[in-house]
Amino acid sequence: MDDATRTEIEAAAFRRLVEHLMDKRPDVQNIDMMNLAGFCRNCLSRWYQEAANERGVEMGKEEAREIVYGMPYDEWREKNQREASDDQKAAFETAFRENVGK
Repeated sequence: MDDATRTEIEAAAFRRLVEHLMDKRPDVQNIDMMNLAGFCRNCLSRWYQEAANERGVEMGKEEAREIVYGMPYDEWREKNQREASDDQKAAFETAFRENVGK
């Protein structure tokens, strides 16, 4: 497989992941994603922003979040985010240290 085809396939898979999280599973909370997978929508948006900036495309945090969330972040939070339980918060502390806090 050549590099251009690989890049197109990776981009298509990324778009499918973002679409799935936006349209099919907005009920899945970011804290649950962090606890189970070690990343969440905010991580995806940060990675997107970093990749854009590394390639000379100026992109801010909110712009990247809107791409991943499919709407302004505050609007998504209002529609979809619930208060985390004490158990979720405790699991997050562990997951964050293991996955991000290194």
